[in-house]
Amino acid sequence: MTNSDPTALSDPWQSLHKLLAAMDAEIEQVYVERGIKGVRPRFAYPLIRLAHTGPLTIRELAESLDRSHSAISQTIAAMRKEDLVTSEPGPDARTRRIDLTERGRSLVPFLEAEWRATHATVAELDAEVPYALTTVVEELRRALEQRSMRQRILHHLVEPQG
Repeated sequence: MTNSDPTALSDPWQSLHKLLAAMDAEIEQVYVERGIKGVRPRFAYPLIRLAHTGPLTIRELAESLDRSHSAISQTIAAMRKEDLVTSEPGPDARTRRIDLTERGRSLVPFLEAEWRATHATVAELDAEVPYALTTVVEELRRALEQRSMRQRILHHLVEPQG
């Protein structure tokens, strides 16, 4: 253990995490104002995708959304609790096929409209700030392709002696 607590320093990512959480809360508020309860912004992507593809296994859905199996599995569990999707045994004992419930299907037209409005809002925000967030994210991705986060951390890592 060292003399100084590194967590006492401000977290450089905290403002980004807070911003993303605040934006998600605002989107969720749009849902609540429309009388849609129990729906989280993270549900929109899989609900819309399932409406266009039909039933998929969790793995197929995760791959189609470029998300981890674990993240989609957790999202599906939360959506099942809100009666948005069903989960039935798949082609083999290890898989589950996910499909929309009637409630989930009925929300898709609104979620598609909100998705388009959110994309328009992001474009509007990008135009208002001197550094477009979408551009910054792409530049960060490219920089990390050149030299990974792991490589960068290892470059700065000073391990304790002893």
